Amino acid sequence: MRREEKNAIIDGLTEQINNASHFYLTDISALNAADTSSLRRKCFERNIELVVVKNTLLKRALEKSEGNFKDLYDILKNSTSVMFCETGNSPAKLIKEFRKEHERPLLKAAFVEESIYLGDEQLDALSSLKSKAELIGDVLLLLQSPMKNLLSAMQSGGNNLAGVLQTLADKEEN
Repeated sequence: MRREEKNAIIDGLTEQINNASHFYLTDISALNAADTSSLRRKCFERNIELVVVKNTLLKRALEKSEGNFKDLYDILKNSTSVMFCETGNSPAKLIKEFRKEHERPLLKAAFVEESIYLGDEQLDALSSLKSKAELIGDVLLLLQSPMKNLLSAMQSGGNNLAGVLQTLADKEEN
């Protein structure tokens, strides 16, 4: 590969890293072609971009990017693929689901919500993280709960008052 091609790949990776809110570094080296194709298909269905890249090019892109990724340099050994995504927990959930039938991909590291997670043992923690949309939904539910209780109390009180008035009106007629 010529230097111009390498620089183009590095620039493209740098741009993806700068634009990505989250990315995972994984090892898919033991997967055969059919399993790799299946993994790519599942990634596509979940809006995850899977990129297989050389470690030296990825390291240069990380060095060139805007973030501080020095902690990731040591894990750039053997085969590395990058999963770029918009939802921080979706690749972790995909990896856990895929590993029910396969032994790979292995999680090397992840950059999620401006934090770095190192090692495959972080997979459970990453899959249980809530996305920004899920957190906003939880906050909205918490805010709606007191309002629903108030409206419910007001409606039930109104029904009781109407019943009392009806009873008094029936007594006056008799």
